[in-house]
Amino acid sequence: MGSGAYHGRAMPFAPASRPPRLRVSAIVPPLPLPLLLLPLALVLGRPAGAQAPAAVEPRLAAALDSIEAAHLAADLHFFASDEMRGRDTPSHEQRLAARFLVARLQRLGIAPGAEGGYLQTYPLFSRRLDPEGSRVTIQAGEARTALAFGADYYFSSGRSLFPLDLAAETIFGGSGGKEELAGVEVAGRWVVCRDGAGVSAARRRRVVEQAGAAGLIVLPDPAAAGDPFAARFGSVARAAVHGGVLYPAEKAVERASTPGFPEIFLGRAGAGALLEASPARGETPVEAWTPAVGTPLGVRVHEERRGLGLIDAENVCGFWRGSDPELWKEVVILSAHYDHVGARGETVYHGADDNGSGSIGLLAVAEALARYGPLRRSVLFLWVSGEEKGLFGSRAWTEHPWLPEGARPMCNLNIDMIGRNAPDSLKVTPSPDHPAYSFLTRLAEMAAPLEGFAPLGSADEYWQRSDHVNFSERLDIPVAFLFTDIHEDYHQPTDTPDKIDYDKMRRVCRVVVRVLDGLQADQFDE
Repeated sequence: MGSGAYHGRAMPFAPASRPPRLRVSAIVPPLPLPLLLLPLALVLGRPAGAQAPAAVEPRLAAALDSIEAAHLAADLHFFASDEMRGRDTPSHEQRLAARFLVARLQRLGIAPGAEGGYLQTYPLFSRRLDPEGSRVTIQAGEARTALAFGADYYFSSGRSLFPLDLAAETIFGGSGGKEELAGVEVAGRWVVCRDGAGVSAARRRRVVEQAGAAGLIVLPDPAAAGDPFAARFGSVARAAVHGGVLYPAEKAVERASTPGFPEIFLGRAGAGALLEASPARGETPVEAWTPAVGTPLGVRVHEERRGLGLIDAENVCGFWRGSDPELWKEVVILSAHYDHVGARGETVYHGADDNGSGSIGLLAVAEALARYGPLRRSVLFLWVSGEEKGLFGSRAWTEHPWLPEGARPMCNLNIDMIGRNAPDSLKVTPSPDHPAYSFLTRLAEMAAPLEGFAPLGSADEYWQRSDHVNFSERLDIPVAFLFTDIHEDYHQPTDTPDKIDYDKMRRVCRVVVRVLDGLQADQFDE
């Protein structure tokens, strides 16, 4: 859990043509307990011409029985393992998680649910510097020295997080004062300045930039103790490597991707390597050499900043086509986010409950439907990424949804954190007190007692915090969010697979299957 335009080969649906807001109260009054013990499809009734109840109930029983706690545990111990490193958006491990889900969908015979395959890709703007691909290289003649970000050189702030590939000659600019640089030809070169000497960092940067320099390299003040830039900018370097992503709203991308003026701060070792490489130094020891202002250093500096700019994130989509000639066009969207918050160095935030439980639970529901066979309505299995960053994946799908030609979303059932806390506790939003309360919550209220849950609690305080809200607000379709609440391991490295109540997780999955079975009625009236 985290703190539309329509496209594709077809014109699948338009907002104006969606089904009306649906309410179950018109057809399902409060039911006595004996009726609650029946399968939901029998309670709601089946349309004329449908199979007799006796032929349908074994299919539901087989589907429910296919969900086993041991299978859930096996999958989740892989999905939330150390090796998956918290499935951050974006990360190599998250891509592995997506391909694991795709492989299982293929094995189950569930068709691709995105345009052209199982993966819907969408752009994010990355502000995470790749330390492996980012470097400063000092070249003098054939000799080259590579400097590492965060050890040999630094940025002063996040404003330096823009893509860069710049190689230029160097010239010494003293302290970078306006009077010092008057008459010095710096255009197209790196200007190398010493820190201190009474010139502020902001003024130095402004003077050098206005003079037309390619970039600014700042050396430590010789009078300063230790490695001053490591102390001043070490936290900036760590934040840059940890980084983050932005949803690429047009203006945000334009601001974030506009190259700024390159400025780098060399630590003691980096500064020594630059001066050591300069043939202009002659025989003078590095520590005793101060070049005259305007001295070409005879050193070419190449800086690369990688990992910044537009990147692709992935949602996983599988389509289970309905059997009814008309109702198949109404698509129930089952969603769960498969990302978590990643790792901090060697500390892995496993995300077993958040939301490994929902992700593996959704996979178990897919296996149950493969055992059940086609429903009358279609189902889109949707594992979204970027939930922890700001509900990015569900936003991308709801802004640019794709369904087979003629199909349209009917409702969204979202599951997130379904494996912890009291065995009989399960919450839902919208609750009866929420204005978005609909037939979908009512079906969940009917199904939950059949799986040993007390009356559903309210999760309305989490209405804005998981992916269902995008389906409600952007597509205006009924939604329901099943959730077993946060706990002391929420967003902690200790959210591990050994702490999951797999029997509870199994029963939540069975609730979802029962709700899907209940969605077989011919229609739901206002």
